[in-house]
Amino acid sequence: MSAPALTRTVLRLHRTALIVWTVFVLGSVGYLVWLTEVTAGSAYATLDACPRGEACGLGAVYSYSTAMGWISTVMYYSYWAVAAWAGGALIGRELESGTARLAWTQSVSPVRWLTAKLVLPAVALVVGGAVFVPVYRWAWSAHRDLMGDSLAFHDVFADHGPLVVAYALCALAIGALTGLLLGRPLPALALSVAVTTVLNRTLEHHRPPPTPFWPTHLTETAMVLTTAALATAATYWHLRRITL
Repeated sequence: MSAPALTRTVLRLHRTALIVWTVFVLGSVGYLVWLTEVTAGSAYATLDACPRGEACGLGAVYSYSTAMGWISTVMYYSYWAVAAWAGGALIGRELESGTARLAWTQSVSPVRWLTAKLVLPAVALVVGGAVFVPVYRWAWSAHRDLMGDSLAFHDVFADHGPLVVAYALCALAIGALTGLLLGRPLPALALSVAVTTVLNRTLEHHRPPPTPFWPTHLTETAMVLTTAALATAATYWHLRRITL
């Protein structure tokens, strides 16, 4: 099977996941723009209409701040969905059903199969992050007087730069490794989510108190990407081991 044919096969098998991810990213970006350009104006108008000294506009402020917070949180923890999908649907299900080994016997080497499986979702995650992060940074800073969070919040800290993408890529790599190790979708799904959660909580716990943002952010990003690289290398090593 040629590389383009293999790519089309992977896209066909996982097009639903790609569509869901695309809708999620574009929907989040669109909602951020709406909140910043429309909802914020309504919140200010409500505040301006309140008699001096009264708190009648707090509901509008709360609604705006809560909506922004939910977008930030859901994007940050989307690595759970990535880990579950990678361990379950991307790798584990195909090993359990035998379709992976069938592909390996039909002119598709195991390494090419795994590479196609990992590269396409990795590209989708990077592109999605590249679209989301700058829009989120713009929206988050636009109306700070309506917000109650800060860069000390874990989700806000990650969503301000490449760290949110790094966690997603790491979840993809860990999910692929657990899927290949266990060969069954449900156990692989559970283990990949558990491992990525432990990693995330550990790094959050050791994140220092308020410090210059970029040094801390990029240091954690490097640590997460290093973990992703190690998991990817272990996945290829184990694949060669079981297919020799």
